[in-house]
Amino acid sequence: MKLLHIDASALGAHSVSRGLTAAVVAEFVRNHPGIEVTYRDLHAAPLAPWALPAGDDDPNAAEGAKALEEFLDADVVVIGAPMYNFGISSTLKAWIDRIAVAGKTFRYTSAGPEGLAGGKRVIVASSRGGIYAPGTPAAAMDFQEPYLRALFGFLGVTDIEFVRAEGLAMGDDHKTNAIGGAMAGIGGLLRKAA
Repeated sequence: MKLLHIDASALGAHSVSRGLTAAVVAEFVRNHPGIEVTYRDLHAAPLAPWALPAGDDDPNAAEGAKALEEFLDADVVVIGAPMYNFGISSTLKAWIDRIAVAGKTFRYTSAGPEGLAGGKRVIVASSRGGIYAPGTPAAAMDFQEPYLRALFGFLGVTDIEFVRAEGLAMGDDHKTNAIGGAMAGIGGLLRKAA
């Protein structure tokens, strides 16, 4: 089994999403001896934004191809996705632009688009300063989770789950409870897969 671990937070040691992804990956390692883990820190080593190359030379093509290969090879993808300004970080978007490649992870057919990257499991560790869950007053401002669900669905991934810590900026007690609740849910994700 191969696991791809992606972190995208700019907060380093203060990041909640990094702590959540580390816990998810640790559970997989504990429960699947011999699992192969590939780690990519999109803040420490960001991918260049995708752009049409001038002429035939794309200086970022090799790193983009490596990111795509890591994604395609993975059975499980664990992504740390903090909410920034109601969406995802620019570094995570740059990575997505490198893995959403026509003919590799999706294609257009006469019947419409077809995802080519199915058969893998994606777990997103989401951290948010406010509360944006469905049914809450701010739910309409959530462009993070719906985007990630739509994007991975478009690529053919049907097994996508979220570990969510919300309201992190709403006081220390709320933050502690939110992180504790998210951590408690991680074991349930692995039991579900067993």
